[in-house]
Amino acid sequence: MLLSSNMKRLVALHWPYRKRLAIAFMAMIVTAATEPVVPYIFQVLLDKGFVGKPTFSLWLVPLAVIGIFLIRGVATFTSSYMMTWVSTRILNELRRQMFARMLDLPINFYATNTVGKVINSMMFEVQQIIDMVTKVFTSVLRSSLTVLGLLAWLLYLNWVLTIVTLVLLPLVSIVVRTTGKRLKKLNRDSLAVNAELTQVIEETTRAQQVIKVFGGHDYEKGRFHERAENLRSYTMRMTTAFSATVPITQLMTACAVAIVIVMALIQSGNGQITVGGFVSFLTAMLMLLAPLKQLAEINGPLQRGMAAAEEVYILIDKPIERTGGETLSARSTGKLDLVNVNFSYPGHTQLALQNINLNVQPGETIAFVGMSGGGKSTLVSLIPGFYSATSGEILLDGKSIESISLTSLRQQIAMVSQNTVLFDDTLAANISYGDAQPDPERVRAAVIAAHLTDVVEGMPEGLKTRIGDNGSRLSGGQRQRVAIARAIYKDAPILILDEATSALDTESERAVQAALDRLMEGRTTFVIAHRLSTIERADRIVVLSHGQIVEVGNHQKLLANESVYANLYRLQFSQQAT
Repeated sequence: MLLSSNMKRLVALHWPYRKRLAIAFMAMIVTAATEPVVPYIFQVLLDKGFVGKPTFSLWLVPLAVIGIFLIRGVATFTSSYMMTWVSTRILNELRRQMFARMLDLPINFYATNTVGKVINSMMFEVQQIIDMVTKVFTSVLRSSLTVLGLLAWLLYLNWVLTIVTLVLLPLVSIVVRTTGKRLKKLNRDSLAVNAELTQVIEETTRAQQVIKVFGGHDYEKGRFHERAENLRSYTMRMTTAFSATVPITQLMTACAVAIVIVMALIQSGNGQITVGGFVSFLTAMLMLLAPLKQLAEINGPLQRGMAAAEEVYILIDKPIERTGGETLSARSTGKLDLVNVNFSYPGHTQLALQNINLNVQPGETIAFVGMSGGGKSTLVSLIPGFYSATSGEILLDGKSIESISLTSLRQQIAMVSQNTVLFDDTLAANISYGDAQPDPERVRAAVIAAHLTDVVEGMPEGLKTRIGDNGSRLSGGQRQRVAIARAIYKDAPILILDEATSALDTESERAVQAALDRLMEGRTTFVIAHRLSTIERADRIVVLSHGQIVEVGNHQKLLANESVYANLYRLQFSQQAT
């Protein structure tokens, strides 16, 4: 059922291009039709050209040969061009569907799937499908038409000898069916190994500094060698299974040719076949070898393509984030209420957040503190709808965020994470990211507010300078300030700062903190900070421990309580003093 479903979907992708496929099909018919003409010419030449005086103009021979191969060449080019034209568009359409689905997948997908597997599916596995469609469609049509044309000519010449030739076809199908199941399993396993190898390459490229500092060269070489050897092993096993079909097919053909020659000699002795007829028959029969070989070889790309199609459509069919919901007609005030919120990550039974109740007023700054693993990042990830609460609800201006469309909800939120993400584009494009029509004045204002003026002035093309992969041409502090400038540019009523100043030196932190203070005015702000000195001026500090709120209050009140926050504060400052 799965294979049938995937094949139907692939056929449906080709339907809009049916006219070009029809042209390719007609060209294949022309190509196939020229095949029997060659043995026919041999028959005419031997029976009427070399015996006595030729009964036809000698100039017809080169004209016929050249004309046939000219027609054949044009038809072959047309079919190949049209098939490539269609297949490249199908390739782009599949990748477009996968990329669009990738953008709409929930955050949890990326927590359970490696980057290498996603890249492998979009680049390698899709190409396997296209190779299958192109090779199988072309081989099945062109080779089948050629086989039918040559068989028709063989039947016309000598039906008795043709019966011997026809024995080949069921034998070939048996060989193909026998190797098919093994090839499918090997192809599916090799796709998984290929994804693992891609993941190793991706991780090694991304982690060059860690590898060099911690001496991970031998470890990474070992990982790469192991996965490369696994892939090589699967490739050899596939080649063994696939290549065995070709010599077996050729051996069966050789047996048939030997029998045909013996029978033809017997018929010739009885005057039942001419020399021209025998040569024409033998030529047509040998010409059958190529299309029969191509038909035998389609099993490899067919099984590779079907295994890849399963993986590709698994990704395309992954459930996406929720759709629908109300579109907010006005800018949110930033009032948020968390009511009896509980949350556990998908696939886990243990609660990461328990009985969270919090009322946040517009423009209020809430800081979350606590030991690592206490639930701070988990809690703020619920606000933009990255995850949905297991129970309870979160209200924005009195409306459940589950009733608001995710697009509309996230328009109300800007975020600066401790894991700064930038794009290999210009500085201006990174600051105005997400805005289809960037405002240069707002970009410049964000640059000034984030204290990036000196950085821009030091760049060769100013704001039009490309900053490299994830901002590789910038320092850590500069990258963080670009992310802050992006949040400033968005001008959203709700702001999430997850260790927003963690990568800054003291001087830069002081400057950016001043910019953040101005940015936070009039906005509801959620701050996650391990350095408690950065959140002393927060309106309220929420202390989390094991997914529960254990304390709430301002800095002075919590210190006076002499409880969890006070202990964290003293511990941190004693460590700094030390």
